[in-house]
Amino acid sequence: MRKDSRLSGVLHVLLHMAETSGPVTSEALARAMDTNPVVVRRIMAGLREQGYVRSDKGHGGGWTIAADLHTVTLRDIYAALGEPEILAMGNRAEMPGCLVEQAVNAALGDALAEAEALLLRRFGEVTLAALSADVHRRFLTRGGSPDLEHSHAH
Repeated sequence: MRKDSRLSGVLHVLLHMAETSGPVTSEALARAMDTNPVVVRRIMAGLREQGYVRSDKGHGGGWTIAADLHTVTLRDIYAALGEPEILAMGNRAEMPGCLVEQAVNAALGDALAEAEALLLRRFGEVTLAALSADVHRRFLTRGGSPDLEHSHAH
């Protein structure tokens, strides 16, 4: 099963955008996410609806951060993406007639629900500002800048 990397990709470009003084084009974001600009526009439109980004059309236009990084959490961005499946594992049959499979479903269902709740709670504890601070620490250690164009030059 293919992993859904939208959350990781969106967080990646949001943090680059936070380091940029002006708008960033869908094309530049697409290069950073290794995807098509149409995909970027679709994803960013969902974030715009929630007030996390804004877009400006025309020459010099693009996407900018519209929210305070201290108030936006990973869980907020996850929700704006439509709450994609967190765990790929699931039950073989949702309504099995077999009592053995019912016991398996109950045990797996409880464990998976607990794991998902823990992960979502952790997502709610991590702000974009905390991620940004981590980025800055890493760049200070390595040297350089989190500049989008130079970090993702091909």
